[in-house]
Amino acid sequence: MDTDLIRRAQRGDQEAFASLVDAVGGRLQAVAHRILRDIDLAEDATQQALLFIWRDLPQLRDPARFDAWSYRLLVHACYAEGRRSRQVSSIRMPTVDGPSAPDATATVDDRDQLERGFRRLSIDHRAVVVLHHYLDLSLEEVALALGVPAGTVRSRLHHAMRAMRASLAADARAAVREVAR
Repeated sequence: MDTDLIRRAQRGDQEAFASLVDAVGGRLQAVAHRILRDIDLAEDATQQALLFIWRDLPQLRDPARFDAWSYRLLVHACYAEGRRSRQVSSIRMPTVDGPSAPDATATVDDRDQLERGFRRLSIDHRAVVVLHHYLDLSLEEVALALGVPAGTVRSRLHHAMRAMRASLAADARAAVREVAR
């Protein structure tokens, strides 16, 4: 991230902040969507995070840490939106980056199973999975972004992966029982 742009925005330069929003807004929106699994909630969380960023930017001591700091604000906004909504949203298929598989039916079924398993995770677990696997942040970078110890990140990631495997196994067992009928 351009630290000069961040410093100008810290001093209240609205054009610099608008450029900053253009540079990071889409990425923040994508992360929020992957955590919350609902486009409307993700938009609300992103807007809230951008307000927090504008409000708190003058207090950011090290502009080089802007990315981790902005992800922390975004994740907190996602937590707030998740608590506020507490409603079950309709299932939305995740976007797939890259070419589609030859057997589209199997791919859709696999994505649907993953989506159901991911939705069963807590927002804390989803945040760690998204930051680590989607953004490809190291566990230390995830800890910095979330403001928690690295051990907590490792624990959350471990429990999230275990819960996803258990969810997929339970779905597979249910499918086998359904076919046996």
